[in-house]
Amino acid sequence: VVQDNKQVAVLAPTTVLAQQHLATFAERLEPLGVTVAMLSRFRTPKEQREVIGGLRSGKADVVIGTHRLLQSDVQFNDLGLVVVDEEQRFGVRQKERLRQLRANVEVLTLSATPIPRTLHMAMSGLRDLSLVNDPPAGRLAVRTFVIADSDEIIREAIMRELARGGQAFFVHNRIETIEGQGERLARLVPHAKITIAHGQMPERELERIMLDFLHRRFDVLLCTTIIESGLDFPNVNTLIVREADTMGLAQLYQLRGRVGRSNRQAYAYLLYRRSKRLTQEALERLQAIRDLTELGAGFRLALKDMEIRGTGNLLGAEQHGHIEAIGFELYMELLEQAMAALRGEVRALPSDLPTIDLPVQVTIPLQYVSDETQRLSLYRRLGRAVNRAEVEDLAAEMRDRYGPYPESVENLLAVARLRLSCLGKGVVSVEVASGIATLRADKRVAPPGKSVVHLHCARETGRNLIQRIASFVESLPFPKS
Repeated sequence: VVQDNKQVAVLAPTTVLAQQHLATFAERLEPLGVTVAMLSRFRTPKEQREVIGGLRSGKADVVIGTHRLLQSDVQFNDLGLVVVDEEQRFGVRQKERLRQLRANVEVLTLSATPIPRTLHMAMSGLRDLSLVNDPPAGRLAVRTFVIADSDEIIREAIMRELARGGQAFFVHNRIETIEGQGERLARLVPHAKITIAHGQMPERELERIMLDFLHRRFDVLLCTTIIESGLDFPNVNTLIVREADTMGLAQLYQLRGRVGRSNRQAYAYLLYRRSKRLTQEALERLQAIRDLTELGAGFRLALKDMEIRGTGNLLGAEQHGHIEAIGFELYMELLEQAMAALRGEVRALPSDLPTIDLPVQVTIPLQYVSDETQRLSLYRRLGRAVNRAEVEDLAAEMRDRYGPYPESVENLLAVARLRLSCLGKGVVSVEVASGIATLRADKRVAPPGKSVVHLHCARETGRNLIQRIASFVESLPFPKS
């Protein structure tokens, strides 16, 4: 982008992360003659004026900044690319301001855990999506423990890390009681050097503490969730999070991502109060973060987060206009139809799909998928599938998540495939009664007077019945609709 004489804006959610990016960008790009600047509250008013002037005149090629970049006094000479790091940390208002900033600008958003709203936009085709699944060489998955809070666990975890020359993060997300937590840690591990960091500290003091910890002048950083955004401390390989049940799934994943950034085995301890009764949603979050530990699991975890929280509003801060008038579900159906048309695909609405009525058990048993919301989601996704690839992807996902299918699920998948065969042949309904299958075809594709055909199938039951009808449908001489 810079070689094409345009400017680049890199947006980061915290000043500490922006500072790390500045050091990396400067090291890699300045030898190539690229001018790299930074704009954040760590900069003095004079320094900020100089950077803004350089952006307006075109002297600055790349600017790295926090929310300060989104303020109205920041103007670019010729902006070509906006990179948003840790996109999940920016709210709808900031993204609306970003849209004004980039009417004709390329945008790259980065996140290990995209928020449900953003992820759904990507999966529906409104955004392009690329996955980076290969971890850096030598990386090991973080071993994760969800366990009741206790002095013994905390002492043992910290002492084990210090014994191998490492450092530890201890996350206590309440500023009013963080000093008391520091006293507790000092009693448990008296020989450890402990420092405290949180967002209400003066900027310079916070910067000094983080740099001192980076340079290993302290053993334990007791902090709030200020560390969650992309910070890189390779020597820190133990993370302890108090009251983890009060945090979001993406937030827990981001926190866990602060350790295990070298070739050492890292450990994450997610603690909850022993006396507290956890909500069903909190249990789901903790179970998901415990189970999804393999490297590159962020995308699957974001999908799980979307299941738990829903997809959110797509347009602005509130739903409005047509989306309010016709409802979110129908709006998304119409949106998917429009996106498919733009890609040159023929995509039927669910209301256009053939109806299948067979005396066969086609259910997802409670013993197979115990959560009602997940079962309903699977039924809905299978009922909306309009090509064979969608059915096979969902089948593979169900086997991966829940194990081998019981017979009723096999039947359900077979009926979904039969429905697609009917769709391709113009058959609008299949009904079986008294051993006879009645198939009705669209009169526009069937020969005159032959839009209704019958198949004797009294001897077949279960999956054999479905397969017999599917073979019959494929043999029909109707042209494809």
